[in-house]
Amino acid sequence: MQEFDGLAKSLQPHYSQFNVANRLLFTGHSHQAWPDAAFEGMQEYMRVVAEQVGNKWNFGFEKTEIMRDYLRNYYDDPHGRYCREQNTHVLLVSWLSSLDLKNKPKIITTTGEFHSMYRQLRRLEEEGLEIVYLPHENDEKLLETVRQNLDERTAAVMLSRVYFRTSEINTRISEISDAAKQAEVPILIDDYHGTNVVPLSLQEKNMEHVYLLVGGYKYMQWGEGNCFLRFPENCEFRPVITGWFSAFKQLDHTRDNQPVSFDDGDQKFATATYDPISQFRSAAVTQFFQKQGLTPEVLRNQYSSQLKYLRELFDEQNFEGSEIEHANTRPVEESGGFLALRSENARKLQAMLLEKNIFTDARDDILRIGPAPYTTSEQCEKVIDALFECIKQKN
Repeated sequence: MQEFDGLAKSLQPHYSQFNVANRLLFTGHSHQAWPDAAFEGMQEYMRVVAEQVGNKWNFGFEKTEIMRDYLRNYYDDPHGRYCREQNTHVLLVSWLSSLDLKNKPKIITTTGEFHSMYRQLRRLEEEGLEIVYLPHENDEKLLETVRQNLDERTAAVMLSRVYFRTSEINTRISEISDAAKQAEVPILIDDYHGTNVVPLSLQEKNMEHVYLLVGGYKYMQWGEGNCFLRFPENCEFRPVITGWFSAFKQLDHTRDNQPVSFDDGDQKFATATYDPISQFRSAAVTQFFQKQGLTPEVLRNQYSSQLKYLRELFDEQNFEGSEIEHANTRPVEESGGFLALRSENARKLQAMLLEKNIFTDARDDILRIGPAPYTTSEQCEKVIDALFECIKQKN
């Protein structure tokens, strides 16, 4: 028995709908199981809609505040603003539309960004923007090259805190954000793989000026439809891409020829109508996490212990000629929440594992094996055993 088994086994009964105790669900980095509380939240939404009809929105907004408070606590960020949207891409586009790209057509990013950011920047590059893609593998070198590329033509720095393919942590993210601040360049940090896995105090790291993308689909167990853009309370941006939910309080105002205005508060980068069932579901999950004592420190210890054990199991069984290796060789302390393995057969191995009803994930040549807080050591052993059965079968 490993140290993480106690918490995992205590959590498993609360995930009966997903039957996590009897299934090998290792897409924890992509889609974790939802606790039963999530289903109770959705049932609550149906009751509210039936009773309140069009007045449901205020109830949904109250649920969003539960999530905002959770994020402010997680990031030690009492004064930060958190704009809710359906996905991070909507928030990304709204934020990009705030930049002075005509006079500052240069954006600094890395070679390790997630598809949504990478695809959008590539398309903007086709339209004439200068996108600088810096190698991300060496944190010290990345910090140096970001500093070298910051100039008066730079509109923004956009990069990840934890890289989505390998789970490597950008250990110089605070220094990079400080360099951007000194150059008076806004910085957007994708933290989809950091939230609930790698604690971050924005106050301690002097990062209260940053913009942060947070997604609920993975480690938050919030499911689809609940992503956030964290922005400073003194933000003066006026996004060009804007919807009526960014001025919800002004619906009854008489239209005039004055500049478009935005509500005070958290929704500056919001667009428009969405399905509020996700808020009820996610608020219920948030309260479940709090009730279970799943603090940032507890979650970090759980993921680190699980990752360490998965690495040990893999190393014990790996053999010469297996054609699979670690894609992330950094210490556990510099790694996020999943095991990243490099193999030219990554996608084939994922498919073979799925035939055994084992859920993993693959990105290009990297097989990703992601535990969750409810994953036990026995389940870790089973997935690694099955992986090497597939490897030997393939060979």
